[in-house]
Amino acid sequence: MLTTKIGIDLGTVNTVVFVPKKGFVINEPTMVALGLPENKVIAVGKEAKEMLGKTPSDIVSYKPLKDGVIADYYITKALLKYFIQKAVGSFNLLIKPDVVISVPAGITQTERRAVINAAVEAGAKNAYVVKEPILAALGAGIPINSHSGNMIINIGGGTFEAAVVSLGGIVSWASLRIAGNRFDQAIVDYVRKKYSLYIGEQTAEKVKIAISSAIPTRSKKEYQVRGRDMATGLPKDIVINSNEIAEALAPYLSEIASAVREVFNQTPPELVADIMEKGIILSGGGAQIENLPAFFKKTLGVNAYVAQDPLFCVAKGTGLILSHLDIYKRTLLNKSN
Repeated sequence: MLTTKIGIDLGTVNTVVFVPKKGFVINEPTMVALGLPENKVIAVGKEAKEMLGKTPSDIVSYKPLKDGVIADYYITKALLKYFIQKAVGSFNLLIKPDVVISVPAGITQTERRAVINAAVEAGAKNAYVVKEPILAALGAGIPINSHSGNMIINIGGGTFEAAVVSLGGIVSWASLRIAGNRFDQAIVDYVRKKYSLYIGEQTAEKVKIAISSAIPTRSKKEYQVRGRDMATGLPKDIVINSNEIAEALAPYLSEIASAVREVFNQTPPELVADIMEKGIILSGGGAQIENLPAFFKKTLGVNAYVAQDPLFCVAKGTGLILSHLDIYKRTLLNKSN
């Protein structure tokens, strides 16, 4: 079967690729390993991540996206080329597919153009970019074209975005560079401060996935962590619990709650009433933090619900756009030249 349409959720941490009738065909880290000094691409995705922290000095693992936007054009192009070729298949390299790519709500025209150009140079026939909150809302099953208001909060690896969607567009939104990466760093800092133990970001990510909680609870989950003792320089094990992780994440979560309040302040009262009635939908990897809906209910007084398969909402949204490309071309999409 020929692949002529591809949806790409181009995330700061992970990239998910959706192909109509095949589903999610790729879910790999947004990472490239480069050979120095000539900056030659050695590995992409999973293979590049496996090299992280284990490479000689002439190989560097690099994340080409920063806070959801292109930080390095050349490397992003190599990354997109890898994902497009992998999705199309080595037998069909002459086929140039139409590609829909997710971008942050706060993207500038220049950044938008860079994504489109990188995709076309990487092998796309046409590239279309759609803002993440719209895609996340579509993927979460929200009827974006209805006249009533819906709020989607998408917490990815690099950015948090909250948006009110109505009549197919974004009415009000906020974006912060606080998301999965910052949560990992918060855990690293907390363990260093409290236990005088150095742990890596990958260990912190495992802790987050296993026992993270948005609020302290009576029944604590525990997790054994291994790191390097700051005093002796030797390996050491500690046991950390979910209430400690809640404490580590608290400053960032309160910033997120403030940003959501600001979105409510910018939203027409009728749409706010709709959201109060229906609740907030949570998507993205960060939505999987335990007790996050309870945190929003406590801080904002609004019910919140985690979307089905929150990690794949944006990619699912690209799939829905691809299956109705002609309709969305007229409304949502900016076609590349």
